[in-house]
Amino acid sequence: MATGITTKERLERLMAAKTQLEAQISKNGQILAANDNVGMTGPMIDAEGFPRNDIDIYQVRQARQTIICLQNDHKELMNQIQKLLNQYHSEIATTDPELVNRASALELDSERGLGGATIAPPDIRPIVVVNLVSPSSPAEEAGLRVGDNICRFGSVNSNNFKGDLGQIGEVTRNMQNQNVQLKVMRGDQLLDLLLVPKAWSGRGLLGCNIVLPPESMEY
Repeated sequence: MATGITTKERLERLMAAKTQLEAQISKNGQILAANDNVGMTGPMIDAEGFPRNDIDIYQVRQARQTIICLQNDHKELMNQIQKLLNQYHSEIATTDPELVNRASALELDSERGLGGATIAPPDIRPIVVVNLVSPSSPAEEAGLRVGDNICRFGSVNSNNFKGDLGQIGEVTRNMQNQNVQLKVMRGDQLLDLLLVPKAWSGRGLLGCNIVLPPESMEY
């Protein structure tokens, strides 16, 4: 008897559709670039108010309209991917902690927009703040700095964080000697870092202190 499509398979199909959409947007962007790099807002009339004769106006209009439609489709697709990722996390969280973190890599990829720039989802927000990083620690090796706002720690993010620092500790213990995906807000930058919890010369597995006012906890 055939079984229904799994959440993972649905995710893979949506990610494939996302790649195709981005390729179409890029293709139409190349049309705009070929027309004097007119972009989405460049003028199509000259200084005297006549249609420019150095660009293909019909081609530019078609490309712009297509890009607008594709970008709307892309936004909707990203929303669907985010919902499925949350569902996927909840399905595997109690069965395979390592798989949870691997799924986070897929989620980080889904948040990337065109040209590799990271697009922060509207609801992204810090879950913990770093207020201490020990020298030569795993945290320092990962590139964490004092004042960094961590928005994602492995499978824990602003959508499923319950204000319990124990969630961070659980991921840390389960992912010892393995890559943990971090999304860090530093000033106006949104960074992707890799942290490997492991035994070192100092305390804990990370060598950093994270704070959730009014509480703090060291791992």
